[in-house]
Amino acid sequence: MTFKYFAAFLVLGSGLCLGQSSTPANKAGTGLAPTSVPKEPISFDLSGIDKTADPCTDFYQYACGNWKKENPIPADQTRWGRFNELAERNNYLLYQDLKAAADTPKTPLQKKYGDYFAACMNVDLANQLGAKPIEPALKTIANWNDKKTLATLLGTMENKYAVGFFFDFGSEQDQKDSTRQIGALDQGGLGLPDRDYYLNQDERSKTLREQYVAHVTRMFVLLGDSPAQAATEAQSVMTVETALAQGSMARVERRNPANVYHVMTIAQLQTMTPDFNWKVYLDAKKEGGLETANIVSPGFFKAMQQQIDATSVDALKSYMRWHTVHRFAANLSQPFVEENFDFYGATLTGQKEITPRWKRCTVATDRAMGEAVGQDWVAKNFPPAAKDNMDKLVHALEVSLGQDIQHLDWMSDATKVQAEKKLEAFRQKIGYPDKWRDYSTLVVKRDDPVGNVERASAFADRHDLNKIGKPVDEKEWDMTPPTVNAYYNPAMNDINFPAGILQPPFYDFKADPAVNFGGIGIVIGHEMTHGFDDQGSQYDAQGNVRSWWTPEDKKKFDERTDCEVKEYDNFEVAPGQKLNGRLTLGENTADNGGLRIAYAALMSTLAEENKSTTEKIDGYTPEQRYFISWGQVWCENTREQAARLRAKTDPHSSGQWRVDGSVQNFDEFGKAFGCKVGQPMMPEKSCHVW
Repeated sequence: MTFKYFAAFLVLGSGLCLGQSSTPANKAGTGLAPTSVPKEPISFDLSGIDKTADPCTDFYQYACGNWKKENPIPADQTRWGRFNELAERNNYLLYQDLKAAADTPKTPLQKKYGDYFAACMNVDLANQLGAKPIEPALKTIANWNDKKTLATLLGTMENKYAVGFFFDFGSEQDQKDSTRQIGALDQGGLGLPDRDYYLNQDERSKTLREQYVAHVTRMFVLLGDSPAQAATEAQSVMTVETALAQGSMARVERRNPANVYHVMTIAQLQTMTPDFNWKVYLDAKKEGGLETANIVSPGFFKAMQQQIDATSVDALKSYMRWHTVHRFAANLSQPFVEENFDFYGATLTGQKEITPRWKRCTVATDRAMGEAVGQDWVAKNFPPAAKDNMDKLVHALEVSLGQDIQHLDWMSDATKVQAEKKLEAFRQKIGYPDKWRDYSTLVVKRDDPVGNVERASAFADRHDLNKIGKPVDEKEWDMTPPTVNAYYNPAMNDINFPAGILQPPFYDFKADPAVNFGGIGIVIGHEMTHGFDDQGSQYDAQGNVRSWWTPEDKKKFDERTDCEVKEYDNFEVAPGQKLNGRLTLGENTADNGGLRIAYAALMSTLAEENKSTTEKIDGYTPEQRYFISWGQVWCENTREQAARLRAKTDPHSSGQWRVDGSVQNFDEFGKAFGCKVGQPMMPEKSCHVW
């Protein structure tokens, strides 16, 4: 795993294993093909507007009320929004490519990803094999009996079976020298979504822990253990994971780059954890020559050492057996898939039905071989003209942000000079990589779905580890071309827009400028502003963590972001569940900044093209269409369980508050809709950073 602290525009999924590449939880064979063609999203949905709502009271309801009413959450989803509509459309188009490659491949590369997809889709084979594909890994664990050889075991399990325990090892850019890649060791090893699920003492958290232990117990029974033995093993798993959670750094703390940078020698790490042989582990990972690494969370490794020392060999085996079956549950037979979904899908997120197999296998193949399947996808769905036009939009936003920086009354001239240097150094990646990844060494077998997952994971792991000690590849991507997302990477100081998001409702050749600036324009501004949010502001133009602010400017910046923290802390996403304003600070700042920057770029564009700001289309002025376009990007319905999970783990606010929270901080919105000071969307006091 590569350790990169970049800011994505959204998180579509929960990040949990919900059965992306396995048998459906209902009858075997169901969901092997689409039952309908997903509709193509439109950029400006007049029918979605609720004109009975007052935009000055609740703009989100105004922009999305009818859409929300007419678009209930599908049974196989935890939330349903405009992002999901586009992702469904992209996945359907990708499925067609994968199905064609599986049936009649035209190139060796198509045969390889077609075979991966076909193996994933083979329901009968998965059910015939049951748990047999993971028996070699389980046997390796069963034969282990000496804590002194734990490092050897972990290296073997990662290399041969693509299963990791306790911690993560990968590469990352050096915070102090962004031109080079270094090794990094980080906390890990949990089965629940976050450390707080183990530590919080509210009744809901206690109930979820009980349900988790019951789930782990049932998984052990599926492996052939007696109910009594399985219950004992599950308790051992909970004990080990709770100790790891207690030693883990909280998500909010990890937002500060200084908190996750502790470069030390391997000898120093060995002294800190004397009973784990790091030299043996690194040799197994073919990184035996590594002399230093970033120990992201030193406290975690101390806690890990203490827990390993205090835990019996049998209990450690239970922990590792659990994480092995958990790792591949989605790729095994139906009973494993059903049990896996029952907890991670139904219980944790409220999902009613497992996602159809064709969708899961499409996503799984994209994750495993994204730059292979992406080549054919972009050739059909992202013409060169779209890429050229994006260059113009990005330039317009860069000019707008530069002008905004110049007019900030709270930033000194000295800091503005540094901010301008950083803006000028921005790199941009649009659509897809300039050079596609080479998959020639990846072995894919049409009759070995679990083995394909293992080999694809090992391929990705080796690709990542091979970077250590080498110059940074500035052209590498962290998202696949069909992905509906965008991101800013502070260490690269680059903004990245996959072809997947450069479609309606974000980007439409046929739409007027107000709609495109309210869609993809704000996405661009959002990512640019990340370069100056609470995290990005700590990186200089070259991507190194360095203080480039004057102390007084930094104080004023913190005062403004603290205003946002307090504001978003009060936004409720479920009964009694509010947002964490500190966790979502970076994304909130980017939403607010992106809205302002894109608006200014729109006004400049309209002036340059001699277009009126008062002429109406569909009854709305360009300003109003701009804000409605932004609001409708975030139309969504979310299950309560998923909303609660996201509030604890997702650095993004919910759709409603991404919209209402940002427009109520922007006076131009109130002017566009004739709001009066004191109304909810035009408060007397608001938060302004950019």
